[in-house]
Amino acid sequence: MAKHKSEFVQTVMERGFIQDCSDIEALDDLASREIITAYIGFDCTATSLHAGSLLPIMLLRWLQQTGHQPLVLMGGGTTKVGDPSGKDQSRRLLTTSQISKNLTSIKSIFSNYLTFGDDPNGALMVNNADWLDELNYIEFLRDYGPHFTINRMLKFDSVKLRLDREHPLTFLEFNYMILQAYDFLELSRRFNCRMQMGGSDQWGNIINGVELGRRVDQVPLLGLTSPLLTTASGAKMGKTAAGAVWLNESLTSSYEFWQYWRNTEDADVGKFLRLFTELPLSEIARLESLEGAELNEAKKILATNVTALCHGSDAADAARITAQETFESGGAGIDLPTVEISSGNLQLGIAAFELFHQAGLTNSRGEARRLIKGGGARVNGAAVSNEMQKIGTSDMNAEGFIKLTAGKKRHVLVLPD
Repeated sequence: MAKHKSEFVQTVMERGFIQDCSDIEALDDLASREIITAYIGFDCTATSLHAGSLLPIMLLRWLQQTGHQPLVLMGGGTTKVGDPSGKDQSRRLLTTSQISKNLTSIKSIFSNYLTFGDDPNGALMVNNADWLDELNYIEFLRDYGPHFTINRMLKFDSVKLRLDREHPLTFLEFNYMILQAYDFLELSRRFNCRMQMGGSDQWGNIINGVELGRRVDQVPLLGLTSPLLTTASGAKMGKTAAGAVWLNESLTSSYEFWQYWRNTEDADVGKFLRLFTELPLSEIARLESLEGAELNEAKKILATNVTALCHGSDAADAARITAQETFESGGAGIDLPTVEISSGNLQLGIAAFELFHQAGLTNSRGEARRLIKGGGARVNGAAVSNEMQKIGTSDMNAEGFIKLTAGKKRHVLVLPD
C-alpha cells in the first residue's frame, strides 16, 4: 500500500476504514499540515448505540489518536425527522422527551473512546437541536432551498431505493438530507469543521454538505465514508438471534458483549481485529494466520480487546474468566447474565419453553419450543427433551440458581426474586 503523508490517512487506509473520499489527496495534504476537525452524526433513536455503531466510533478514535479533533454530533434535531437511509419504512417518530432521554443515555458511551477537554485535539460533543430547533422555515427555504434540486435528490440511494421498492417516502423524511447538509455548514462556521465522516449509505448526504459549503461559504469541505459491515455469512453487524448487541452495560452485559465477539466467524477475525482493536498490524497478521483451535485464541483476544475499550479492562478480564469457567472448566461462571423469576412460580414449576422465553434466551415462545425440539436447550447441563417439562426450585444447585443454556454458548442463571 502506498505511503501517505498523514498518519491519519495512512492508519485508516491500512485498517480498512475507507470506502470513499471526496478528495483523498486534499485530505492527506491537509491532515499532514494541521489539526483537522471532523465529525460523525449519531441520531438518538434508542437509549443506546449498538455494536454496528462501533466502526464510526473507532474512526473518530483513530482521528484523535493521530492528532486530530473528533466532533460527535448528537442528532437531537434530526432525530425528530428520521433518516430514511437504508430503511424501507419510516422511522417511528419520538417525542422530544424521549429523544432527550435517549441522548443523555447515549452520550456516556463516547467517553470510553474519546478524550474530551480543552486540548487542541480534545473531542467535542454538539447537539444539532441547538440550531435546527431555531430555524425559520421560510427563511431557511429561501436561503438554502435553491441549492438543492429535486432531480438530483431523487438519484441518491436513500431516496431511490425506497421509491424503487414502491415504499412510501414522506416529505418529512425527504427533508433529512437537506438538514444534514445544513449541519455540516453550521459545524464549519462554528468549529471550523472541515470533514464529515459516516457509513457508505450516507455518501449522498455527505456530498450534499460538501457542495453546500462550497456554494454558500466558498469553503472547501471534505467527505469520507466507511464500508457498511456485514459478517462473512451476510449477517448484519451488531445483531444476534436474541436481538441487538448494545454498547450500554445495562442493556447488554459485558459478558454477553464479550461472547458476541468471541463468536466471530473465522473469515472475519483479521478484519475485525483491524477495525475494532488497536493491536499492531504485525500482530494482527500473525493472529489471522492461525488455524483450527489456535484461531479460537485469536477470537478471545479480539473479544477481550473490544470489550476493554467499551467497558474497561476489568470488565473484559471478568468476562474472559467467566467464559473460561463456563466452557473450559465446566463451571457456571459468576458473571453470566442473570434473570430473577418469582419464587412462587419456581416452587410450582414453570414449563421449559416458558422459562427459556422469560429468561430472554428466545424472542418468542414458539422459538423456545423449536429450540427444545431441536435439542438445543439444557438445564444445568442436561438436555431438555420435553417442552412442557417443569423446571423449578428442585432444579436449583447448591449456589441457589438454575443454569439455562441455549445452543452452545448462550447461558442465563435463573435466580428466585
